[in-house]
Amino acid sequence: MTYSGAVKVGGPADVHELADLMISKVAVGGMNNNAYLLRCRATGEQLLIDAAAEADTLLSLIGDDGIASVVTTHRHDDHWGALQAVVAATGARTYAGEDDAEGIPVATDVRVADGDTVRVGRVSLTARHLVGHTPGSIALIYDDPHGHPHVFTGDCLFPGGVGNTSGDAEAFVRLIDDVQHKLFEQLPDEAWVYPGHGNDTTLGAERPHLAEWRERGW
Repeated sequence: MTYSGAVKVGGPADVHELADLMISKVAVGGMNNNAYLLRCRATGEQLLIDAAAEADTLLSLIGDDGIASVVTTHRHDDHWGALQAVVAATGARTYAGEDDAEGIPVATDVRVADGDTVRVGRVSLTARHLVGHTPGSIALIYDDPHGHPHVFTGDCLFPGGVGNTSGDAEAFVRLIDDVQHKLFEQLPDEAWVYPGHGNDTTLGAERPHLAEWRERGW
């Protein structure tokens, strides 16, 4: 089946099968959060991005093989609501941006800085620190050697704009600058974007609207 990235709470996961990595996307919780399970096809090791809510749903997705690690994209509580339960059940290492770790009430084992590498089996992900939605939000980039990049953006980039900065003009400028310089200027149009809520997009679909986003200021 063709991956669409369109999922809904209570519905099945959608699976994006790449040559070296399998990406399972599921929607959970009252805020329709996306959680992503990454599985290295060579080793079977698994990593979860955002244990947002519904621990039972996430543990069912993870299955008997467990997970080696959980990455929390940022400190907002709708992105770590099931973290404690998932870690207790799996013993997974926890990762978060170094400037957001103190705001997550589950201990962070590995504090991630801009440019750091996070691994799942033989697959490497590159972290990019994006300031504005929170001080320590991170995106994870998988630069697929067999295709185009795949970018997990948390709440920093969605179809139609960057994440919420609660009317803080300075934070908005920081966020759109980081998203433009660290994502749009570094990655091709084909880069697939997996956001923290809602449907997926590509950088190519969003790139023509950067000036419009700056002008509107959100």
